[in-house]
Amino acid sequence: MDFSKLFSLEGRVAVVTGGSRGIGAMIAEGFIAAGCARVYITARKAAVVEETAARLGERCIALPGDISTVAGCEALAADLAQRESQIDILVNNAGVAWGAEFDAFPEAGWDKVMNLNVKTPFFLTQKLHGLLMAAASNNQPAKVINIASVDGLRPNPWETYSYQASKAAVIQLTRRMAARLIRDNIVVSCICPGAFPSEMNKAAAKRPEESARGIPSRRIGTAEDMAGGAIFLASRAGDYVVGTPLPIDGGIVNGWIPEEVVDPSGH
Repeated sequence: MDFSKLFSLEGRVAVVTGGSRGIGAMIAEGFIAAGCARVYITARKAAVVEETAARLGERCIALPGDISTVAGCEALAADLAQRESQIDILVNNAGVAWGAEFDAFPEAGWDKVMNLNVKTPFFLTQKLHGLLMAAASNNQPAKVINIASVDGLRPNPWETYSYQASKAAVIQLTRRMAARLIRDNIVVSCICPGAFPSEMNKAAAKRPEESARGIPSRRIGTAEDMAGGAIFLASRAGDYVVGTPLPIDGGIVNGWIPEEVVDPSGH
């Protein structure tokens, strides 16, 4: 074993949904730096996708499109099949959130979130199953990395009912998909991000110091933090990590108690 190549993605082909900005763009940039031959990024806004691909260089390829429906997933899979004989890595990152008070939460805010956040990762993986299997072997499995959230691991204080439910569902979906796809030498795992600057997390993007007060590490996540976790799971280093949700959150989920909370016993 050449340990110097443990985290290498040299020569691999990756697809990152929602790859035009935020966490998706961080992962795409990291994959390119780790040696991917090509990284395809997709999102609805063509101009933004093209701009990001141009910024990341010739190994990043823009494939604009809407994958919130099964038809959209099929269209993306067909496009990729015209370009590639195999896909080594799929990152199901595209997602959306919706917030509204409990008594006013609309059906549209439920369906839109559940469709993109839960249905799309399943059906896009299904439609790309053949290309993933073409890349997969026992010595070098293909990888599917679903992007959930720390909000799928614990309640947050905001009224984002469908978002929290969807991210918990992604974690359980990851486990179920992993149990089935490992038979095909496809390793499915999951990242649960905390506070990273993005369009979805405007507080972290616009008020990072304020957001950092609620994080044990006392800072929000950076591109290096997200890319590092994704490269770990996508590379040889993560081949034996099957079905596992990986929090990348600066310690939000695991046991942090705010300093201002006083133990009633006086300790």
